[in-house]
Amino acid sequence: MQNSTTRKVNGCAAAARAVAEIEADLRTFEAEERRRLGLEEDRQHWRDSDAIPFTEGQRATTTILFGGLTRMHEALLEAAICRFGYKVKALDCPDTASLQWGKEFGNRGQCNPTYFTVGNLLKYLIHLRDDEGMDPADIVDGYVFATIGSCGPCRLGSYITEYRKVLRDAGFDGFRIMDVRKFGEHKRDPNVAGLKLDLPITVAGYKCVIAGDVMNLIVCRIRPYELIPGATDAAIEECRDILCDAFRRGKSVWRALRRGRKVLDRVEVNRLMPKPKVAIIGEFWAMTTEGDGNYQLQRFLESEGAECDIQPVSNFLLYELWEVMHDIRERMMLRRPDGRRHKAENDSPLLTLAACRLIDFVSRATFAAYARAAGLKHYSLPDMNHLASIARKMYPIELRGGEGHLEVAKVIEAVMKKKAHMVVSVKPFGCMPSSGVSDGVQSLVTAKYPEANFCAIETSGDGAVGVYSRVQMALFKARARASEEYEKAVVENGVDDPDQFRQGRRRGKLASAIYYPRHKVAGTAANALYELGGK
Repeated sequence: MQNSTTRKVNGCAAAARAVAEIEADLRTFEAEERRRLGLEEDRQHWRDSDAIPFTEGQRATTTILFGGLTRMHEALLEAAICRFGYKVKALDCPDTASLQWGKEFGNRGQCNPTYFTVGNLLKYLIHLRDDEGMDPADIVDGYVFATIGSCGPCRLGSYITEYRKVLRDAGFDGFRIMDVRKFGEHKRDPNVAGLKLDLPITVAGYKCVIAGDVMNLIVCRIRPYELIPGATDAAIEECRDILCDAFRRGKSVWRALRRGRKVLDRVEVNRLMPKPKVAIIGEFWAMTTEGDGNYQLQRFLESEGAECDIQPVSNFLLYELWEVMHDIRERMMLRRPDGRRHKAENDSPLLTLAACRLIDFVSRATFAAYARAAGLKHYSLPDMNHLASIARKMYPIELRGGEGHLEVAKVIEAVMKKKAHMVVSVKPFGCMPSSGVSDGVQSLVTAKYPEANFCAIETSGDGAVGVYSRVQMALFKARARASEEYEKAVVENGVDDPDQFRQGRRRGKLASAIYYPRHKVAGTAANALYELGGK
């Protein structure tokens, strides 16, 4: 027994000596390689200084770049901000070339929007340097980039550091990046005086977002039913010019939308074509972009005969406002060590809560006014408290990141209220918050609501064939549901020939491009039969 124990001890000692010899050999090899490669000196890791050297005196000679929203939003924002004396340029929609530039200079393991948006800025700066012959120093001095960052759990929250790292490695060290979300933290710093987000420019920006949402929603209603291909795109270009002129000159946006309504109403449509309605939800950037970042999903769905139900940017802004109000109400219920409630503090949460409610009310009222002016009928922004109550049973509403509980609530509501025949959740490859919802929680949702036609797709920039294939399989079921729904509407309305509604007294409504029937079922054509048939 003693000999066995001794042998084990000696064996362990011999193994330890062998490991020590291997580690010593590795250290010797590492030292030799460092000397050979010239890496002996102690190098300092790069750190983000988070500086924003953009002063008021530089405003006249500095162009502010931005991007990341839809083409309509970016055009309106560019026009509105120029009115306040800034030189502004919206970048083109990110494409595959942007992805390639982002991957070449970016860190490994980033999510899809990071590569696209960072690479899109880099692509433009390289264009200025290589195609227009600008000196990199002049580019650094003459341009800044404004971004909004994102939530903490998302890599988008580290975009600014990634921007600076990529630009430094590409030869644009010192390029200025500004985080609009952190503007409040820097407002006492004189370096940020170059961009003053005061009340007038903030209100103008908010109007741009709402007007852009209204126009995008109307386009998605008209384009699937147009009789002349391309007519809707031509009309929306004219509407964009009208709105841009109004924002640039500080004129009435409401009147500009009224003018745009007349332009859109000239598009010839046929609302009695049964089409599956597909709701697009998911990670904010991936579901909003109109380019290669989501394989041009909206255009693909429309080419497959579907009608898209998109999420306006206003929804996300109202969600963030809801987060603030929810957290304030929760904090007001807490007790201080002295027994008082937190609402008794000097920075009264009641005042902040009242301000948030006022912003929410004004935003919804403005959206409703713009919607009426442009002809966006039977559409209202969602009640965030209602969505939270729907999702609470399956997803903790206190869990933040990305779209939070909204994605769960939208799927459930689409089923319960028959809002769509199919729901597509778009998430970027490597998106941490979105993957947890689409891959995890939605499995529970579809198990409880088996009638939900839910399709989660992951975008990586090079998997369009696989994504299109998955969408087409789910779209087959959606088409069948739309056709079944339409045939049921035909029978219930006693219609022998649906085209009879295109004659006589009902012709006026159906001939109007901005006509949209009230919601009864998911399909627009079926809803039109119910409304025109008096059911």
